[in-house]
Amino acid sequence: MNWLAHLLLADEDVEHRVGNVIADWVKGAARAQFSAGIQRGFASHRQIDLYTDAHPVVARSRARIEAPFKRYAAVLVDVFYDHFLAVDWLRYCAVPFERWTRDVYRQFAAHWQHLPEPVQAGLRRMVAEDWLGTYATPEGIALTLARMSRRLSRPNLLGAAASELRAHYAGLRSDFHLFFPQLQAHARAGVIA
Repeated sequence: MNWLAHLLLADEDVEHRVGNVIADWVKGAARAQFSAGIQRGFASHRQIDLYTDAHPVVARSRARIEAPFKRYAAVLVDVFYDHFLAVDWLRYCAVPFERWTRDVYRQFAAHWQHLPEPVQAGLRRMVAEDWLGTYATPEGIALTLARMSRRLSRPNLLGAAASELRAHYAGLRSDFHLFFPQLQAHARAGVIA
């Protein structure tokens, strides 16, 4: 799952949410500088990823991705699943999508002064460019993939992979709606920190 799902599955506590988002940005020993709440978010992010990566429905979604994008299948499915979460948001959250994202952004803005500058900068970009809101449209997914592509050090095709969302839309959407309630139940059961 990508950031939208991680945030929805996180506790409403700002530190838990921040930890869930920045887990992909902060690795190894650098994590030790963060509070216990953010550490809990790191652990939650990892548990969500482990559950997702091992799930047979997710494997089926990844198998739908075709060449030349197969090598990016895991990343693509994570991003595509966030698209379906945004599109069908009210199936999974009672708070309207735009209001929920604004509330999360406000929560981040009230807390980022407690974070190291590189993390602050990432969260500020997320808010300024409405990264969560961009998941709601195929065009936004194309922008997300282009942004991700630029962060990679080697030349890659990730920025052109939005075509896979269009090519397999119905099947991927069906997979997501089969998988996500299971992930929510897993998270509610307390298996995720």
